[in-house]
Amino acid sequence: MTSWVLHVDLDQFIAAVEVLRRPELAGRPVVVGGRGDPAERGVVATASYEAREFGVGSGMPLRTAARKCPDAVFLPVDGPAYEEASAAVMAAVRDALAPVGGVVEVLGWDEAFLGVETDDPEAVAGSVQAAVLTETGLHCSVGIGDNKLRAKIATGFGKPRGVFRLSDDNWYPLMADRPVDALWGIGRKTAKRLAALSIITVRDLARADPHMLADRLGPTMGPWYRRLARGVDTSAVDGSPYIARVRSRETTFQHDLTDPAEIEAEVRRLAGRVADDLRAEGRLAVRVGLKVRYAPFETHTSSAGLAAPTAEPAAIVSAAVGLVDRLDASRAVRLLGVRADLAPLTPQAPTGAQP
Repeated sequence: MTSWVLHVDLDQFIAAVEVLRRPELAGRPVVVGGRGDPAERGVVATASYEAREFGVGSGMPLRTAARKCPDAVFLPVDGPAYEEASAAVMAAVRDALAPVGGVVEVLGWDEAFLGVETDDPEAVAGSVQAAVLTETGLHCSVGIGDNKLRAKIATGFGKPRGVFRLSDDNWYPLMADRPVDALWGIGRKTAKRLAALSIITVRDLARADPHMLADRLGPTMGPWYRRLARGVDTSAVDGSPYIARVRSRETTFQHDLTDPAEIEAEVRRLAGRVADDLRAEGRLAVRVGLKVRYAPFETHTSSAGLAAPTAEPAAIVSAAVGLVDRLDASRAVRLLGVRADLAPLTPQAPTGAQP
């Protein structure tokens, strides 16, 4: 039998959970975000497919979403409900995989990689979809690949509710003419840097000189981007229990902050809440980050490493406040967030860049 990677991705997960709780919303545009009031500041966490047809997307201000789709139903974010639904989904995935064996790597609330040995990966994918639907009422799409990179990208071809296989056999016919940010691991900023090198498509990147990429983009990341374009990924599906790598708290202000003292006080408050979260979970932070969204809607982040892993509030607050100096004091602030990158629970050897 052949080794395959399946990528299971729930369709419009958060919106779908809300529709399950409110069946009368089926078929209507649903937008979930903030406190569910588009008159207040907040951003879209997710939008149903019906809302996406109007141009509503994740990360968009709720007020913009309301202008684009005034008939949408706006709902507040309910994290505990999504965590409960996610646990049921992952249990169904594991039950479906039990007859054939395999490994499940949970990536978050709504997606997971499966490592299986089979001659019929489509049949396994179908059984997973059926089990998730039967047990939870939620639909998912499944990407099939000969590695994690290709499986992840394949899911996009299969959405919604579909199954799609992407392997070495059809990689170039399907991917060569797509933009580089169609690759998992390349975002808009990296795409702009590549465009400055006249690298626009996946084909361009696959054919690029690795030495030039190493020189311009770094000795690790440059060649790695080229490997992505060729569909190369050697990372294994890891069945270890899912462990969060980040803890964060953020607040969107209903009125812009301009007073430096008030901004610092908010950063202290958020950092203190992050420290409380870490201490409650018995986790240690190795790095602290600060997120700021200036009015009208421009986001910047900065971060700093800690001298040693810690959950001490004083150290985390001090690191976060130290990043306040990097803010533009001349600009009004509409959102602040503090993030802690967490130390692994057990020592891990460096693995290098992976998608």
